[in-house]
Amino acid sequence: MRLLALSGSLRARSSNGAVLRSALAFWDGPTATADIGALPHFNPDLDGEDATPTAPVAALRAQVTTADALLIVSPEYAHGVPGVLKNALDWLVSSGECVSKPVAVITASPSPTGGDHANAQLREILRMMTGEVIQAACREIPAIGPKIDPTTERVTDEATLSELRAALSHLAAATGTAASEPESGPAATSEPAATPAAAPAATTAAPRPS
Repeated sequence: MRLLALSGSLRARSSNGAVLRSALAFWDGPTATADIGALPHFNPDLDGEDATPTAPVAALRAQVTTADALLIVSPEYAHGVPGVLKNALDWLVSSGECVSKPVAVITASPSPTGGDHANAQLREILRMMTGEVIQAACREIPAIGPKIDPTTERVTDEATLSELRAALSHLAAATGTAASEPESGPAATSEPAATPAAAPAATTAAPRPS
């Protein structure tokens, strides 16, 4: 089963990129990550039946079409979905590639809320697109900074890795495949639903999202 991942952050050393790469290690099958940064701004005039999509748009649609499931990993910007990710989803609305496609949404943030606003908004957008949001595969990861090794750019926190494996297991079950256990990975978890991990109390300064 083929998994396509979309990252809501374009930063070279994004913490959400680290979460995405760590999560993909639990998927037992081919994976790919879409290059949504190359997409043009969405324009309805370029999205009609008579319009010819640009190469990046056509490539994204083809990737989504051939994927058996989608994994979206994103930061939260100003209590919302990053513009680059919303732009990518806008290009998929009328063309219908997301219809009935199993989707997992994971947000990670340095804040104690784990990007809950963006997570809820993404799930609502995807439901409107008639994607099959797998609720048990959705996660909100708070206080992400110290949970990542800056050298390997991978998640090292065992509790977070366990949550990622559980999320991918639920997504895999929705596509009829099974999540794998990477070398030195955490033990399997039987928890069926997402519960944000405990986080330190919020501070007055807004953390920098990534």
